Amino acid sequence: MQALKNWRDYRAFKALPRERKRIVFYSESVQDWHHFEPVIDYLSDVLGESICYLGSDPDDPGVNRDDDQVSGFCIGSGLTRTICFQWLQAGVMVMTMVDFNKLQLKRSVYPVSYVYMFHTLVSVHRADHEDSYDSYDAILCAGPHHMREIRKREELLGLPEKQLFAHGYHRLEELSASRRPPPAWASDEDIRVLLAPSWGEQTILNLCGPELIRVLLTAGFHLTVRPHYQTRNATPGVLKSIVDKFGDHPRFILVEDMAEADSLLDSHIMITDWSGAGIEYGLGLEKPVLFIDVPPKARNEWWQELGLEPFESYVRDKIGAVVSPGELADVPARIHELLEKPEGLTRNIESLQDEWVFNPGNSAAEGARAIAELAAQSDAQAGATGDG
Repeated sequence: MQALKNWRDYRAFKALPRERKRIVFYSESVQDWHHFEPVIDYLSDVLGESICYLGSDPDDPGVNRDDDQVSGFCIGSGLTRTICFQWLQAGVMVMTMVDFNKLQLKRSVYPVSYVYMFHTLVSVHRADHEDSYDSYDAILCAGPHHMREIRKREELLGLPEKQLFAHGYHRLEELSASRRPPPAWASDEDIRVLLAPSWGEQTILNLCGPELIRVLLTAGFHLTVRPHYQTRNATPGVLKSIVDKFGDHPRFILVEDMAEADSLLDSHIMITDWSGAGIEYGLGLEKPVLFIDVPPKARNEWWQELGLEPFESYVRDKIGAVVSPGELADVPARIHELLEKPEGLTRNIESLQDEWVFNPGNSAAEGARAIAELAAQSDAQAGATGDG
C-alpha cells in the first residue's frame, strides 16, 4: 500500500507546473526535517515562496505538509524515488545527501540546480569521500572551514568553482535556545553522563563500549547511552550485548529516539568519539565533552594534501578533553576535572562560535535568501533557454 501511495504522490508532484517546483527539498529521513524546517518556514512565511517537499519517510513532518505554501510528497526509497530523480523538472533541489550522483540517485536529465545543506559542523575533507560534494552546484556552508576546504580542493584539482553561501547551523541555535542548567551535583551519584558516540566499526560502542560503561557505572554515575540512529541497523548485535549486560542496572538508560531532548539538556557531560554531536553539544549547550580517542573517521586518504586540520580534530581540546581507549580507568577523574573548572571552557566556546560558525542566530534567514537567489538564477536560465 505504501508503494502505491508513493507512486501516486510522485505523479501528483510531477503534474505540477514548473513555477510550483521552483524550490524543491528532498529528505532521506525524518532527521533531515530538523535542518530544513527553519529555512522552509522563512522561505514560505517571510519570502512568500512556494515549496515542494519530497521525502522517503512517511513519518517525516515535511511530507505531511499540505498548505498554500508547502506541498509534501512521499516518494519512498525504491524505484519511484529513482524515477523521480532521473526525470526531475525543477528549479533548485536542496538536499543533505552526501555522495549524490554516485549510486542510484543521479542528476536529472533536465537542468536542475542542486544545493547541499550541511547537517554537521564536521569538516568535509576527512570524514567524507573526496568527491562527496562534486555533483552539487551550490553549497550552504555551516562555517568558514567548509568554504576553505571546498575551495582548496577546487584549487588543487582545477575544478570549477561551486557557489558557496555563508549559511550557518540552526542546530546550535536550537540547542542554545533550549539550554537549561542540569541538576545540581554534590557527589558522583548526582552526575549524569551522556554517552553519544558515532556509528561504525571503529567507534566507542564497538571498540570499548562495555568496558567504558562498566567503568562509569562502577564510579557511581548515572549513564544514558544515546547511540547514533544508524547503529541499530549497522551493528545491532553491539546494542543487544550492551542491553543484555547493563539493561537492568538502576543507573543505566538507553535512548534511541533522536527527537528526545532531556538526555542532552539534563546531562552534565557528554562522552563521544568523532561524532559531530559532540561539537553540537559543546558549542550549543556550552557543556564539556570528553572524547575517547578511537581512530578518526577517514573515508578520504587524500585529505592531508589540503594542509587543513579538520575542525573535529582542532576543536576537541577546546571544548573538553581527550582520553585514550587504553586509559578508560582515568575517565571518572577526567570527568571531575572538566566539571570542576568550567570557566575556561566557556570562554573557548564563545570564541569558537564567533570564529567557526556563520550567522549565529540568523542562519534560517540567510539560508532561505540564498535558496531564493538560486531559484531566481534558475528562472533566468530557464527563460533564456526556453525551458520554462
